[in-house]
Amino acid sequence: MLDGKSVLVIGVGTGLGKEIARVAVRDGANVTLAARSEDNLRSTAAELDPTGAHVHFCPTDISDSAQLDRLMDSVSERFERLDGLAICASNDSAMGGLESTTEKDWRRTFEINVFATANTVKAALPLLKRQGGSVVFVGSQQWIYPSRDVQQLAYGASKGAGVSMMYGLAPELGAHKIRVNTVVPSWMWGPNVGLYVTWQAGVQGRPEEAIKADLDAKFALGEMATDHDVAEAVGFFLSDRARSITGQSLLVNAGEFAR
Repeated sequence: MLDGKSVLVIGVGTGLGKEIARVAVRDGANVTLAARSEDNLRSTAAELDPTGAHVHFCPTDISDSAQLDRLMDSVSERFERLDGLAICASNDSAMGGLESTTEKDWRRTFEINVFATANTVKAALPLLKRQGGSVVFVGSQQWIYPSRDVQQLAYGASKGAGVSMMYGLAPELGAHKIRVNTVVPSWMWGPNVGLYVTWQAGVQGRPEEAIKADLDAKFALGEMATDHDVAEAVGFFLSDRARSITGQSLLVNAGEFAR
């Protein structure tokens, strides 16, 4: 689906960002990986493409505009174009509700999830304008249906702001044949949720399998989506199969919540 395209994945760690990159490589794209950790990027690039022909990486802190400019120069120098941008980087560390979330938590969450995300799209725009393409945000169901298990008021609010940004960007960038969509996951089985399950097993004194079974029971399909499942939806939005879809948010949540 992505044969010959150049795709930039922001926020490549051990979970969803890595799976998005994996899907893009599998589907024929030349892929640039970006995140703050150079060691992780290097090992991921070697895993996804041992030849180095189709995967490139550039350590980047997207809250730094100079580093964003360097990243886009790196993409241009290596692959000469940019057709797709997937932004998976986010700050989800602020836990709690109104009374327990500090002003510092609020500001740091919005700095990454809203301001840095907007600046990333802005930095990529000159490359995307050359031929059009696709921007995909990774949202969160916390925006519209907050989890009863983990309270993240600031994170959910920031992801809601991201959806609003998508609505504004869709007509603005549509004039340049650039599509903007959001994939909205709920719980995703992968390294991050695996850590949560291990933690809860210790807190509750129950087997990890029982903790995961409780989570899976919330979903209409009987199990939560995986990181890879969500990455497949991102890959679809990046591809020409979604060439007439823009300004849309897609829930990928195994039927936990419908609207």
